[in-house]
Amino acid sequence: MTTPAEIQFKDVDLDVVATAVGKLAIFVDNDGKLDLGARKVNTLTRKALSRFLDSEKFERMSAGDVSQIAYPAGLAAEAVIVTKLSRRPSSQEARKAGAQLAKAQGDANLTVLAGSIARADEIALGLALRGYKFDTHKTAEKTPTGAVSFMVANPEDVAKTAAPMAAIAEGVFFTRDLTNEPANVLTTDDFAARLAAMHELGLEVEILEEDDLERLGMGSLLCVGQGSDSPSKVVVMSWNGGGDEAPFALVGKGVVFDTGGISLKTAAGMEDMTMDMGGAGVVAGVMRTLALRKAKANVVGLVGLVENMPSGNAVRPGDVVKSMKGDTIEVINTDAEGRLVLADVMWYAQERFKPVGMINLATLTGAILVALGHENAGVFSNSDDLSDSFIKAATLEGEGAWRMPMGKAYDAMLKSRIADIKNIGGRVAGSITAAQFLQRFVKEDLPWCHLDIAGVASVKSETGLAPAGATGWGVMALNRLIADKYEA
Repeated sequence: MTTPAEIQFKDVDLDVVATAVGKLAIFVDNDGKLDLGARKVNTLTRKALSRFLDSEKFERMSAGDVSQIAYPAGLAAEAVIVTKLSRRPSSQEARKAGAQLAKAQGDANLTVLAGSIARADEIALGLALRGYKFDTHKTAEKTPTGAVSFMVANPEDVAKTAAPMAAIAEGVFFTRDLTNEPANVLTTDDFAARLAAMHELGLEVEILEEDDLERLGMGSLLCVGQGSDSPSKVVVMSWNGGGDEAPFALVGKGVVFDTGGISLKTAAGMEDMTMDMGGAGVVAGVMRTLALRKAKANVVGLVGLVENMPSGNAVRPGDVVKSMKGDTIEVINTDAEGRLVLADVMWYAQERFKPVGMINLATLTGAILVALGHENAGVFSNSDDLSDSFIKAATLEGEGAWRMPMGKAYDAMLKSRIADIKNIGGRVAGSITAAQFLQRFVKEDLPWCHLDIAGVASVKSETGLAPAGATGWGVMALNRLIADKYEA
């Protein structure tokens, strides 16, 4: 797996500034005031820093922006990275600054003269997250990223607060790796094996094979994968860090590749369907984070792993399948497969674990892209308290989320002539009818959210904290939700 940069926190030692190799980073407030580290750099470079601060270029910089002074006289460093940042930045400003530092660092060693700036741990998190690279399948010789060290006034305290953030970064990286992997590598077998390996972190991991799923009556999930040579599976990951209370449940859609099945997608863009397991990837990343930081909560993560392929054995439009709950489903469109997977896994999670609440995640509908683009995930819920708590957590973590409407009136669009329900309601309100379908498999009085992450799981251009590709959206928000609402 791709691992975040190891960041060391050290005491401030201005005597090594002149000889530090690679790149030096300093922070300058909006008013151009210099701290001890910056003043040392300014002296060594014969006021080159002062001249830059008097320029229009510095004036145009926003909070968190960086600019480089290349090959400064008086220093061994190849560049000084000037970061415009308040001494007491907001969390999002600090992370932005860290991300910009990661981009400016390149492959060089980086020494960050952070001094007594607040939120050095958040700056380090932003740096770690933006430093992600997915180059596993490139054959060119890989250049390792340089070492990173932060010189801070209180290194032990900063290292202590940064430790759980390092766990978050590793969880995000795990999610990104899974979502970026091609489908010929991340098969259902390989996916399950990667999750099983997390037992080394203290997670209890159980893999339910097709025979187990048949005995449980998961006809809705099994129909999706019946056209593929890859076996369908459900993986259950349990973290028991709390007391005796019932767990919170996370459920993820894990379609490792989605052709659409018999309702075949068009060729253009089908290669992007390697990310259709993004919901399961987020669940896996959250569970990894919880285990790494030893969360004092009970959380169970369940993912349904399938591949949706056309073949002589594939489910057909017009087929009727029976869910674990017992409801019959008329399959109108085999490309509306994610909800068929989630229906059975959600019901199983409730039957077995009796959770205190449940959130499912899925790259479920193209309709959510039309509604919200790539800025926000769609939040559908039967609980104001849970949805408000999640959106608050997402906002604090800088992950866009927007609550969408639900209502019984939409259920009429899912009525079937020959079965209890159809799996799709037509073109209009597509993401809402998908949520209404899922709500049918949520027990009464259970707080529940459905997160449609089709627009945010993987994107074509870089975001604030990630390069183009998988974002890892949701790991930070869900980790915060659990920490704020469910930890002892």
